[in-house]
Amino acid sequence: MAQRLTYRKRNPYNTRSNKVKIVKTPGGKLTYQHITKTPSRVKCGGCEQFLPGIPSLRPRQFATLSKPKKTVQRAYGGVYCGICVRERIVRAFLVEEQKIVKKVVKTNAQSTPKAEKSKKKASKK
Repeated sequence: MAQRLTYRKRNPYNTRSNKVKIVKTPGGKLTYQHITKTPSRVKCGGCEQFLPGIPSLRPRQFATLSKPKKTVQRAYGGVYCGICVRERIVRAFLVEEQKIVKKVVKTNAQSTPKAEKSKKKASKK
């Protein structure tokens, strides 16, 4: 008959956090070996792609890591991928350019009606 096994930790239920595998010890007994959850890789906040250069760890191990190992040396490093950062920079630049163009068009629109009115007055006389 198969050997009965008991959990080694306090949680007595078969939950996601309490997964085990059966291992035979050198003494010939079967025991449970608790398995940690597999970590998910860090994803980009914009395009959901995996971020290269950042390790995939569980939150507690990630917290103990030093700062250079958690990020990439770039603006938004460790949060956005390089493509998304470039896109954000270009978008911000284009928005600023658009504001400037609007302002220039507005000033030109204000100055041209005055000139047209003065021409009309001169032609009537």
